[in-house]
Amino acid sequence: MAKIKVTQVKSKIGSTERQKRTLTALGLTKINATNEFEATPQVLGMVEKVKHLVSVEK
Repeated sequence: MAKIKVTQVKSKIGSTERQKRTLTALGLTKINATNEFEATPQVLGMVEKVKHLVSVEK
């Protein structure tokens, strides 16, 4: 499986509760926090929901 690196680039203030929980589930708690994941459909779906708050590198 391919790996992706997800970095939070915008604040979660003003986001919906669901988006805040998605960021927490991805392990992103602060701006510039980075985490690396396998590119599974579940993770890609989570990233899609918060794509306006994160940047993704392959």
